[in-house]
Amino acid sequence: MEPIKSMNINDNESASGDSTDKEKVKCLIIGSGPAGYTAAIYAARANLNPVMYTGMEMGGQLTTTTDVDNYPGYPEGVTGPEMMEDFKKQAERFGTDVRMGMATKVDFSGKPHKVIIDDKKIIEAETVILATGATAKYLGLEAETKYAGMGVSACATCDGFFYRGKDVAVVGGGDTACEEATYLAGLAKKVYMIVRRDVFRASKAMQERVFNTENIEILWKHQAVDLFGKDGVEGAVLVKNKGEENEEEVRINIDGFFLAIGHKPNSDEFKDFLETDDVGYVKTKPGTSKTNIPGVFACGDLQDPIYRQAVTAAGSGCKAAIDAERWLGEQ
Repeated sequence: MEPIKSMNINDNESASGDSTDKEKVKCLIIGSGPAGYTAAIYAARANLNPVMYTGMEMGGQLTTTTDVDNYPGYPEGVTGPEMMEDFKKQAERFGTDVRMGMATKVDFSGKPHKVIIDDKKIIEAETVILATGATAKYLGLEAETKYAGMGVSACATCDGFFYRGKDVAVVGGGDTACEEATYLAGLAKKVYMIVRRDVFRASKAMQERVFNTENIEILWKHQAVDLFGKDGVEGAVLVKNKGEENEEEVRINIDGFFLAIGHKPNSDEFKDFLETDDVGYVKTKPGTSKTNIPGVFACGDLQDPIYRQAVTAAGSGCKAAIDAERWLGEQ
């Protein structure tokens, strides 16, 4: 990624000599979802006249979630797309300018902050709120797409409730997989852990929790290669000892298939300027949404490797808007 300043953009023309579409805004929000929309609601009510670019997936990860039962204010539950549409309407009600588009380049090296949208339009923003989220890692099986929202999940805390008294499987061998397996064990009848290696990568403490949970069965040296079921997941096809002489196919009957092999923060466009951890999560100053660049704020799953919930993302979006409003006041 090249910073915008290397493109030699001036006020009237681009590097190619064509006129450049340029706009100045007080508050630019990149990304939608609970964090982005909540930031937009608070920013709009603070008269920051926010402009939001939603990204490729308007509404974020929740648009792929069928049922949301754990967000306050929806006693009967709600689908992810419906909830995000409610968030969007509320943000627009207070004056947020919601637009389709992606941030493809940024330059946070000076003031104002510059963001290029879809490699075409330049936004010069006094403040920028980043809410681009994180993307769950999947195995790449066709069945994961086929059964999305029908037994396949990347969030045990979000969806475990639907599998009370049922059999489920968790893929992974790290801390997250162990944590999700023990969480699910408190709800499900049985939890299979599908571990590619013959050891865990998780910490000793997390391993002990798994070993001491009676209804968790660890399938060492197994790899999931397919899922089956008529109207949803009914089982998984595994390969044990893949590539070895004693390789064999194993089938297990399950109702839920949980991926716990990590998330990838959507931070690639910002890494030249913002501090991130080893995985790519944007670092914020403790208790705030402030990044290492004054006037640039991060919220939601982009900076949260721990909770990754809609309600915590919304709360961090509120923080970001308040931080942005106060920062502007100090200037």
